[in-house]
Amino acid sequence: MTRTTSWLSLLLPLSIPLLRPTVVEASELKWDMDQVPIKGKFDETACPDYASYATYPHRPYSEGPLSLPFQRPHVRCRTFQSDAIEKVIRDVTSRMKNPDLARLFENTFPSTTDTTVKFHTNGRDGKEKKKTVTGIDDDPWISTYEDPGRWEGPQSFIITGDILAEWLRDSTNQLKPYQKLATKDKAIFHLILGAINTQSEYVIESPYCNAFQPPPHSGLPVSLNGQDDTVHPAFDPSFVFECKYELDSLAHFLALTNAFYAHTKSTDFLNGRWYKALDSVFDVLEAQSKSTFDPETGSYRRNQYTFQRRTDTGTETLNLGGIGNPLNNGTGLIRSAFRPSDDATIFGFFIPANAQMATELKRTAAVLRTTGNKKDATRAETAEAWSKTITEGIWEHGVVHHRKFGEVFAYEVDGYGSALMMDDANYPSLLALPLMGFVSVDDTTYQNTRKMLLEKNSNPYYLEGREFMGIGGPHIGLQNAWPMSLLVQAQTSDDDDEIMKCLNLVLNASKLGLIHESIDVNWSHSYTRSWFAWANGVFADTILDIAKRKPHLIFKDATPYEP
Repeated sequence: MTRTTSWLSLLLPLSIPLLRPTVVEASELKWDMDQVPIKGKFDETACPDYASYATYPHRPYSEGPLSLPFQRPHVRCRTFQSDAIEKVIRDVTSRMKNPDLARLFENTFPSTTDTTVKFHTNGRDGKEKKKTVTGIDDDPWISTYEDPGRWEGPQSFIITGDILAEWLRDSTNQLKPYQKLATKDKAIFHLILGAINTQSEYVIESPYCNAFQPPPHSGLPVSLNGQDDTVHPAFDPSFVFECKYELDSLAHFLALTNAFYAHTKSTDFLNGRWYKALDSVFDVLEAQSKSTFDPETGSYRRNQYTFQRRTDTGTETLNLGGIGNPLNNGTGLIRSAFRPSDDATIFGFFIPANAQMATELKRTAAVLRTTGNKKDATRAETAEAWSKTITEGIWEHGVVHHRKFGEVFAYEVDGYGSALMMDDANYPSLLALPLMGFVSVDDTTYQNTRKMLLEKNSNPYYLEGREFMGIGGPHIGLQNAWPMSLLVQAQTSDDDDEIMKCLNLVLNASKLGLIHESIDVNWSHSYTRSWFAWANGVFADTILDIAKRKPHLIFKDATPYEP
């Protein structure tokens, strides 16, 4: 879903240099922090709507040539507090050469915790769901809300930004920059553990859906997406915000778990609900690996998942009665009806999501084998088998010969020989294959693919204009590139000049001190979404990557930094 800017928001940055001082006094850093209510407790309803707040610049401004605003909400209005996050901000910004780049990191690194943790309980703070009563298993009329263990323990509801809903993909990526802090701050540990538990509930209830409503016991309102959708399997709109089946959503559920284990070695998430969610993932893989036509009889067989939306935008629905284009048998690949941009696939075997799923299944299997439990070993074997099958399918059907670049990865295939040659800015993408761990950055096929993707004549969605460039996609249109693509490009490059070019393009286009969803390549003041926490997280992750790999590019000294 997309939010566009108003003309006021577009014109306001142009007037900023005329309205603000060029010198910022140190005292301005606390200009309103010491204000306290005249009486009583602080009323959170006094906090401004951040969707509006983010469209205007706020004091103090950075001391660099861009004079970027300070866009963090007042400390009392932040949705989550962590001393470890504040320490990283101080550690990084104090060493940066460019004060504008420092301000952008200062705004973006805490964006998720400052603004998007709309509900969180550590399981012991009085906000948790009360345990179900004894004997509830025997009541056939009990609602699914009362399933034993449902919504128990730590829970975290992480919205994407300007929409009161949680995307599995977005929330996983939003939390990624904080994974390394989980052992240093118990609050972060429980925040991420809660996110795993919450995603488990979503995957159990509606494994084909991509975006979800707040937990029932959160007290938050349900919001409707305003669409007219016909979907099978049916879903509960009080539980689901949108039900586009995207294979990468399930891969991101596994990625959140795997990253948490990798950094903490904790298996606190291994409970009955998580196992049930994993089994739901396996069920989807089985159903969506089937071809459109029965290989034995040749007859058409209807897919488990269908989606039709009443719309005049072709990328928002599936053709052929909600099925999508036919897919062949015996490929080893898994169908994805939609891409991570929420656009419909053309050929359902979406290679980036298959690559991510194969990688995360392999990691999940490794986690399960650490427990020594026989049931875990059985699940690990299942995960490993799927990972192997999908990986082989990618190399057999997802790699094609390009007349200029040689062997390259296709974006989508159908198993019949058709292939779509492009890339989209949204993760997972072909450009990001090394970041997800599917191949190394120096893999020959990947390097061929990377060259293809970053050239206008070979990637139809590589856009260049007077003020901006990068990979876009059909979700916004043919004039907007996504800063996210430049950040992925920087993370997959070892070339100093290329990295700094990508960083500077994003920096100069972020005039409101935050990373936008997309930028008009000919007029960078025109953008979509002033508050897009996923993109802010990718920028912060990119800075931390450079601080570790190439500290001399951004720091005053060449000492690597890692949180």
